[in-house]
Amino acid sequence: MAAGALKAAQADFALSVTGIAGPGGGSAEKPVGTVCFGLASTQAQPPAPRIFHGSRDEIRREAVSFALDRLAQAWQRAAETEKAV
Repeated sequence: MAAGALKAAQADFALSVTGIAGPGGGSAEKPVGTVCFGLASTQAQPPAPRIFHGSRDEIRREAVSFALDRLAQAWQRAAETEKAV
């Protein structure tokens, strides 16, 4: 998803989030709280699956916080790389 968004938007970064926030929909293989994050940029970024615990709202808040932190870290690395060039 993130790679497609990056290409479609002609952006420097793209972020995707998908998962199971609950309260239903989970399974033994993918329990409620399973969230997968994609981050696309000019540098390769591996998918980052995580499992969060709590209510639907808590899981969603934690997922947004994690995604934005991951984006900020990637942005910082890109800025540091750009300064070094």
